[in-house]
Amino acid sequence: MVDTFKLFISAANDLPDERELVGHLVTEIPVTLGWQLNLTPMGKNAENKDLILDADYHLIIFGEDIRAPIGYEWHISRSAGRTPLFFIKTNIPRTFAGGDFLRRISRYPSLNSYASLAEFRKLVLTKIAQHIIKYADLFEIKSLELKNVSNFINELEDVEPNLLDNVTGEDRIILTRERFMRQNGVLLQSPDVEPSTKDPYKID
Repeated sequence: MVDTFKLFISAANDLPDERELVGHLVTEIPVTLGWQLNLTPMGKNAENKDLILDADYHLIIFGEDIRAPIGYEWHISRSAGRTPLFFIKTNIPRTFAGGDFLRRISRYPSLNSYASLAEFRKLVLTKIAQHIIKYADLFEIKSLELKNVSNFINELEDVEPNLLDNVTGEDRIILTRERFMRQNGVLLQSPDVEPSTKDPYKID
């Protein structure tokens, strides 16, 4: 069993709203899973290979340009035989390099387009929730939880999300009381959860 959903988000600094938003969106999904969210570091020499390879899901959010290190992060996933999910922002100008990259991936099977943050929110939540349902046994999602996630997907609407001021998105870990507890300041797995003997799911 896996208690924490590890999500890597590739997004450059030309998409500050999307970077900030993903870290808040996941808490809308009605599951008891913890969340580990890692984003493209803004430092040019930041090392993120291990985080990408260890992720349960890899999102690539593409804006006006293929800025470093987004191409590198995509290459890491592809070289490992994985299929990261693209979210392409539309109705914006692109640099020559950005347009060229978009043409190169035009036949890629996992492209999703959005024009507004409302569309982006609905797309991201739907894809992640569907992934959780698909691998419910691995994440040990109980029947009631599974039903709640299915209803959540069916009831999703295009709602413009609220954004925090001056936040560009940071790595974060979100834990839940149902699966995690503290004892004498030490974080422990909840006693009603059996230790995992399975390998964490890796992106296909």
